Amino acid sequence: MAHPTISEDIPPMYKNIVKGLWPVLLRTWRHDWQGGEHIPKSGGFVAAANHISYLDGFTLAQFLISQGRAPRYLAKSALFGMPGVKRVMTGTGQIPVVRGSAQAVQAYEAALDAIERGDCICVMPEGTLTRHEDLWPMPGKTGAARIALSTGCPLIPIGMWGTQDVLFPYRGVTPKLLPRKTIKVYAGAAVDLDDLRGVPMTGGVLREATARLMDAITVQLERARGEVAPDRSNDMNGEH
Repeated sequence: MAHPTISEDIPPMYKNIVKGLWPVLLRTWRHDWQGGEHIPKSGGFVAAANHISYLDGFTLAQFLISQGRAPRYLAKSALFGMPGVKRVMTGTGQIPVVRGSAQAVQAYEAALDAIERGDCICVMPEGTLTRHEDLWPMPGKTGAARIALSTGCPLIPIGMWGTQDVLFPYRGVTPKLLPRKTIKVYAGAAVDLDDLRGVPMTGGVLREATARLMDAITVQLERARGEVAPDRSNDMNGEH
């Protein structure tokens, strides 16, 4: 797979990291990537994915970079306080989030500004690693839908599978690289929110948009897993 050409005018650190890591990641695991045609080639959008492993952020970024887009994450503020990590997070334009504080509003506004500039914003709507015993998505928080409705940008659902074979959630931090694993990333068409745009952004509207997003993510995960998800119709959507 050729080295990707990223469309955005991104910071030099970001370009250097991509250049250095790309060959390593291509050799670390096999890739089954589908739905790249659904990733906008230009303009701002939200990429929303399920969360089954601490490797998911790297995996989603690799997929998006392969499509020429440089992702920016809404990332836990704690990461910006870690030596070395802070420099990388800041140098690549990631957005710190302090939940339950006034700074969470600042992060939301920064995400809106990034979308307006034409950036790709990545969100894992569950807010944490799934706690579903079979690793299906949990109910989502409304942040991704809120950004998409506020800006009118596309909201792209993405299902990921295989990262749990490398680093299983909640079971240590040592990856299992051998035998070589296959990582699947399947993207779908933008979630249809047309009927929810231009109306008051009530809690009901946000929950409906989030439910559509999580359903669309689950469809892509079903494709990646070759399985049908259990009925979760009684689940309630989260708030953000």
